[in-house]
Amino acid sequence: EKNADLPNLLVDPGFAKELNEGQLAWRRVVGLGVASGIATPAMSAGLGYFDQYRRASLPANLIQAQRDFFGGHTYMRTDQEGTFHTLWDDTHKDIGDLKGRTAGEI
Repeated sequence: EKNADLPNLLVDPGFAKELNEGQLAWRRVVGLGVASGIATPAMSAGLGYFDQYRRASLPANLIQAQRDFFGGHTYMRTDQEGTFHTLWDDTHKDIGDLKGRTAGEI
């Protein structure tokens, strides 16, 4: 019996089993395509989605850091509560007290 209320097909036991058993070949094909200069956009994107879906924590911290570096957008950390801004070098401005800011303010 199939569960129609699955949040994602990747959590279906049969489908997940097939993907897990074939993932090394999937990675090899995508890697060979990249190494040969052959675009495999759907297979590459699908593999990226598969990898991201299985992670409890995604590397969005890099994106947050880049946004903070280029625009003073602030970021959150996984090891401490609160909102942070870093003066990455002497060319970056101090954006003041972060406690009084709301999302999107610079």
